[in-house]
Amino acid sequence: MTSNAEYFAQYEAIAALSCRMLMAARRALWSDLAHLQEEYRHRVEALREADLGIKLDEAGRLRKYALIRQILADDAAIRDLANPRMANLSALFAGRPTRLLKELYGAR
Repeated sequence: MTSNAEYFAQYEAIAALSCRMLMAARRALWSDLAHLQEEYRHRVEALREADLGIKLDEAGRLRKYALIRQILADDAAIRDLANPRMANLSALFAGRPTRLLKELYGAR
């Protein structure tokens, strides 16, 4: 990336992607969320490289921080929606080894 415009275009794309991820989580479209997360990771990796060579003035820093706050807020909301789902899955699998052992060995 060579220009501030390209740099901010990447941040805007990541912010838009995090918004799409949040919408998928709100609709419980977990497989869609997983696909979006992969794209998100790629974009963040690309931005990390660009972040090293960019110089921002005060207005640019404020814009960057506003985008980061939006992305972090979306991330927190996604975690709030996903954590109960993960807890349910964890509980579902937690009892299985015990039941399986009881069935295999006849333990009570």
